[in-house]
Amino acid sequence: MAELSYRDAVAYGIAQEMRRDPQLVMLGEDIAGAGGVFKTTVGLLNEFGPTRVRDTPISEQAILGAAMGAAMTGVPVIAEIMFSDFLAVCFDIVANEMAKSRYMTGGQMSVPVVVRTANGGGSRFGAQHSQSVENWCMMIPGLKVVAPSTPADVVGLLAASIRDPDPVVFFEHKSLMATKGDVPEGEVIDELGQAKIVRAGTDATIVALAYMVPRALEAAERLAEDGISAEVIDLRTLVPLDTNAILGSVAKTSRVFTVEENPRLCGWGAEIASIVAQEAFWDLDGPVVRITTPHIPLPAAEALEDLAIPSTDRIVRTVKENLD
Repeated sequence: MAELSYRDAVAYGIAQEMRRDPQLVMLGEDIAGAGGVFKTTVGLLNEFGPTRVRDTPISEQAILGAAMGAAMTGVPVIAEIMFSDFLAVCFDIVANEMAKSRYMTGGQMSVPVVVRTANGGGSRFGAQHSQSVENWCMMIPGLKVVAPSTPADVVGLLAASIRDPDPVVFFEHKSLMATKGDVPEGEVIDELGQAKIVRAGTDATIVALAYMVPRALEAAERLAEDGISAEVIDLRTLVPLDTNAILGSVAKTSRVFTVEENPRLCGWGAEIASIVAQEAFWDLDGPVVRITTPHIPLPAAEALEDLAIPSTDRIVRTVKENLD
């Protein structure tokens, strides 16, 4: 068992897969000599060389266009889009090309591309560099969507994503980069579509993703001081979505709260609320409650950004108000 930071786990996971598959290549801005703007690719150029770890021009369309072209010929690619906000620049390739290719060729062609990107707020980067956009990709048929919260999950889910024959968008949260955790020795591989119950409870289910997971866990600890037993689910992947884990928890607790960093309108929690209402209505003792970022551009000002993103205090307050 080794302790790694979240950012180091990214490089660790990529290196594991590049050693396993000599065809695997990586494309992106400043990923080679600079080691990535968030230092998530440090050391990869030295080990694997400039043929497999390639710096690109500042063009998201070029990065994903080249990645898709290579993947269509059978070469698996990890493509980095520096900030998830910039997926908007190349969304045609993601949503209309990569996501549709298997379907439109009748299964004759797959696109083994992992689009890695830094997601979320908390770093004071402003409205164009701080968005949490996992719901953008969740709505597109043909894409898998992954957002780990721990270093071990980074490694295992990255391996599963790279080995998947279809396109995966892999969201790495900027505010988790310095966090640390244990990663098992040897090859680490996880499974897409498997949520984790990271804290057991009986009175309420809190469903969270990425940066919101540690906040949900902290909230659960504080709720326990007031006699409220909260179960916390780390979704880990939005597509595939582990509905069994959610519904199983609802059957036990009868109350559901989602904690979402993406803006409220059409956030992933709305889909979970719909599923729970349809599949587990009679298990509920109250409505599904969504704790979200408001439907606003994320401010750069420290106090305003902290106010917008769901905090531990807001999670605790909302749960207590709705259980009273």
